Amino acid sequence: MFSLSISLSFILLLLAVPIFIVFGLGSSIAAIWGLNLPWSVLIQISFAALTKHILVAVPLFIFAGMVMLRGGAATRLVNFCTALVGHWPGGLGVAMVVAMGFFAAFCGSILAAITAVGTIMMPKMIEQGYPTPFVVVLAASAALLEALIPPSNAAILYSALTNVPVSQTFAAGIIPGIILLFLMIAVVLIKCRNVKRLKKATSREKLTSFFKALPALVTPFIILGGIYAGLLTPSESAAVAGVWAALIGFIIYRELTFKGLVLCLKETAITTAVIFSIIATATFLSVVLTYTQTPQKIIEFFTSMGASPLLFWVMLAVICLFLGTFIEIVPVFYLTVPIFAAIALSFDQSLLHLYVVFVAFAGIGMITPPVCVGIYTSAGVVGEDPGKAFREIPLFTLIGIIYGALMIFFPWASTWLPNILR
Repeated sequence: MFSLSISLSFILLLLAVPIFIVFGLGSSIAAIWGLNLPWSVLIQISFAALTKHILVAVPLFIFAGMVMLRGGAATRLVNFCTALVGHWPGGLGVAMVVAMGFFAAFCGSILAAITAVGTIMMPKMIEQGYPTPFVVVLAASAALLEALIPPSNAAILYSALTNVPVSQTFAAGIIPGIILLFLMIAVVLIKCRNVKRLKKATSREKLTSFFKALPALVTPFIILGGIYAGLLTPSESAAVAGVWAALIGFIIYRELTFKGLVLCLKETAITTAVIFSIIATATFLSVVLTYTQTPQKIIEFFTSMGASPLLFWVMLAVICLFLGTFIEIVPVFYLTVPIFAAIALSFDQSLLHLYVVFVAFAGIGMITPPVCVGIYTSAGVVGEDPGKAFREIPLFTLIGIIYGALMIFFPWASTWLPNILR
């Protein structure tokens, strides 16, 4: 029965069936027919997974990002970054990466970051002479900053799976996110050093763009300040972020309309439904793993063969790279994190270190075919054929692997700040 379940899952995956159906059918067959569990057990566990208080923050952060996009905050943020670094070699590319980093600090959605910043920056870059395939892949890669720089939906989901405090997971991603930001800036500076530069902004223009972007720039301080000051829970902080985004959109920038607000709610509902449907059916798999004691058997296998922590990290990297190529990052979380977390603890490794390394390698799947949802999204923004952008993927994949290796060998990057803030 288990072989039938696995075979069916692979067939459905190859047929491009939505991943929540793959999880649901394959795991429920194994649970009901293979383990003789009643439907009620699966439903109860699935309901319990969906009703965790921490997950309330997911739709709220998505909503805040959508409102920032439609309310004018994203435009001011991009203009400020362009005024600061637009005259550098590859300045527009650097500005897009920096703007993605800022937007990640109040968005919570990778695809929303690509849409918000990419819609403004990518046409400008192409008009200025940047190669379109490079622009497409850069936008998709820069959006990965959202998975690390808090608030991050990836951090919230990871905390829900591992019971690590979300404030600690948020803190773990800050320094690694900044390191990735600088790596991407270095790539742009080298790759686009001969592209035509913008005229250097005057001090007055920089100051003007700063004050216009200030309401958006203070958003991360409102979100994270409330959490680390102990005034707000992550869910409450997300709610405050959404209200603040609406206020600056309606009152300060005056670009948000009630029709736009309704569209933000609709987009938030769609994105949330996709994420939560995956969570609901992925819990079926967790039931199967629990009843078959799969994590314990894998740990016994590792310990019996004398495996080292380094071997564990290498295997994790390879598995995440492989799965991320075919499956989006949220299902990869629910498919592997429970097992990886158990093995990491058996080797006395930090779960915060695991989070950063996991995201580094699984996130590469955002830009590697055939799934490469980030590439398809950014290509759609500028109407480019995604296939033409594939030739730029090896460069950014290499950067991602180098970055992931750095995170493996320098665990302090993910653990130092959480230990300070604890």
